[in-house]
Order: sequence, then C-alpha cells, then structure tokens
Amino acid sequence: MGTRRDIGGRGDLDELLRRFYGEAFADPLIGPFFTEIAGTDLEVHQPRIGDFWERALFRTAEYKRNAMVPHSKLHAARPLTAADFGRWVQLWHAAVDGRYAGPNAERAKAQGERIAVSMLKRMTGADGSAVSVGPGFVPLAAVRLRAAQGLHQFGCGGR
Repeated sequence: MGTRRDIGGRGDLDELLRRFYGEAFADPLIGPFFTEIAGTDLEVHQPRIGDFWERALFRTAEYKRNAMVPHSKLHAARPLTAADFGRWVQLWHAAVDGRYAGPNAERAKAQGERIAVSMLKRMTGADGSAVSVGPGFVPLAAVRLRAAQGLHQFGCGGR
C-alpha cells in the first residue's frame, strides 16, 4: 500500500478530520449543510468530532454528546437525502485513502458507512437504494450490500 501508514491515534485523526472537512465544506452538494445551514465553526467542531472518532476507533476519548441531535436539526432545516449521505461517504473514503492504509483506516471507513446508513434510516426511513448521482458517488445501497456480504476486511487480506 505504498508509503501510507495506518491511523495511529488522535494526531492522525485530527489531520484526517482537517483534510476531510476542508473537502466537505467546499463540496457543492454537502458543503452548504456545514457552511450555510449549520454555520459550523471548524475550530469549535474539530475537538468534538475528534473525540467522537477517537472514541469510535480507539475507545480512548470521552464523547458524551448525541451525534443525532445536530444532524436532526440540519434535517429539519433542509432534508438530508441518501445523495447527501452518499457524498459524505465518498469524501470520507477519499480523505482516509488519501493518507492512510491499514486496519484502523478500514475500520474508520466502515464506521463512517454504518453511521451514514444509520442516520439516513433514522431520519428518513430510507436506505438509499434508489439513488444515482454520478461518477464516483458511493450509493448507500452498495454500502449496505457490501456490509451484508461481509466484504469489509479491516486489513485482513486483499479486496
């Protein structure tokens, strides 16, 4: 996997999250959720989301917030769709793959997929199966199928 190393701890997560949010804020599809609707201040958001991901991947941080609350508020202001969540997954994968490779990187991608599908279902009841957006889009139905077939290998061999 070249010179990419695995996500090793909080410093790597912070770097990954800066990279990801830089792309997400600039994205024409999902960027407005962060910049216009939520008015996200990345300096405030970064430590909170870093705690979330550190807890999700390493169980070493305290995260006592409910991640659904801010997303539900966004959904109330402008409905989040399968296309929005699919784009989030695409950008998350690109940010992870652009810098990291290994079991933790694979776990981060799988966790992101699970979160996207779970939030979509909780907010809309949809699973994203009927969505087609364009080249490079990761349909959530494909994410669910991959998970159901057990194709996430978490660094335990090839694809």
